[in-house]
Amino acid sequence: MSDKASINLDGTSYDLPVIVGTENEKAVDISKLRDLSGFITLDPGYKNTGATKSAITFLDGEKGILRYRGYPIEQLAEKSTFLEVAYLLIYGELPKKEVLEKFRADIKKQMMIHEDMKNFFAGFPSKSHPMGQLSCLVGALSAFYPESLNPNLTDEEEDQTIINLLAKMPTIVSWIQKKSLGHPVVYPKNNLGYIDNFLNMLFGEVNDEKTFDPVVIDAMHKLLILHADHEQNCSTSTVRIVGSSNANLYASVASGINALWGPLHGGANQAVIEMLEAIKNDGGDAEKYLAKAKDKNDPFRLMGFGHRVYKNYDPRAKIMQQMCHKVLKETGHANDPLLPIALELEKIALNDPYFIERKLYPNVDFYSGITLKAMGFPTSMFTVLFAVARTVGWISQWSEMIQDPQQKIGRPRQLFSGATTRDYVDISKRK
Repeated sequence: MSDKASINLDGTSYDLPVIVGTENEKAVDISKLRDLSGFITLDPGYKNTGATKSAITFLDGEKGILRYRGYPIEQLAEKSTFLEVAYLLIYGELPKKEVLEKFRADIKKQMMIHEDMKNFFAGFPSKSHPMGQLSCLVGALSAFYPESLNPNLTDEEEDQTIINLLAKMPTIVSWIQKKSLGHPVVYPKNNLGYIDNFLNMLFGEVNDEKTFDPVVIDAMHKLLILHADHEQNCSTSTVRIVGSSNANLYASVASGINALWGPLHGGANQAVIEMLEAIKNDGGDAEKYLAKAKDKNDPFRLMGFGHRVYKNYDPRAKIMQQMCHKVLKETGHANDPLLPIALELEKIALNDPYFIERKLYPNVDFYSGITLKAMGFPTSMFTVLFAVARTVGWISQWSEMIQDPQQKIGRPRQLFSGATTRDYVDISKRK
């Protein structure tokens, strides 16, 4: 194959480099196109534009493949833990036993958050959205760690900032949930692991350490692993473009939280539950709502099916489907009236030519919402939990970006479509 691509513009031919990735993905390097020709490319939504090279996550939507640092998501979800996957994503390799133990211990030491942070919580109105609180609180961490503002962090300083954020995210999130319930906060405990601590802070009480079914703990590991990174999605691209200005890690991740807050990105699993509730309240007829989904004149949208990238079955959905059934059984929610509706929707959609032709397969959000509901989370916290998981991916992408010697500040171009030059008209003469 030629290592050049030719493009003819205004009668002049330009040769542009062709780059091939390690998984044989191909790209045309247009970084010099404007300098050479005066032309730019236009790609609304960046659907065909690669903004960076990355060695973190490989995704093949046509084949339904997702790998972190080369490891299939199926293997990691089955055999690994969330913090081990976090280390893998951030540092590039699976850690040795002693390295992982130190990583866990370093995070455990930093799970406490400064008591002054309570003043922020006190200032939020009682009905503040959890994602708004999370964004503010993560951004505010830079005030408690001013050394993070240095754009030229040493490796040791960068590692400490990463540890701080990973450690404090579950504590902040648990405080947000406790505030929404009007309950006193539960502090992290040194005798508990990362996931156990997180669950205890969320659902435990001040003087009563709560124990959790191993199935629930395993489900939380899997939920976080499956959502840890997903290539250059909306929130990750936001973290990268904000971080490209030399913004600190806390500010960059706070921007990712805001992007994730959008209902077209992080709110999908909440939307699935709301859809299933609506179907249940209308008699539970799945076929009726699938017919509505196929009707172009009906505003109803089938949530949890299809994906912007996956044109095959979402590999995360298969894992989440199995875990969903286990959690429902162990938590006593096997008779949850939403589950039969969900399964009926899935069964019909997977065999209906309309959905097959359009490759509208169930995605991970379809099952994760039901699982989180069975675990006792209010729907308003679903996206916040997504953020806890995706923080690992954001950190990985931010760290890769700031270490890239070719990195430049993000500055997209535009094709101007407004008025051409015109003269100012005095207000008394305007028509």
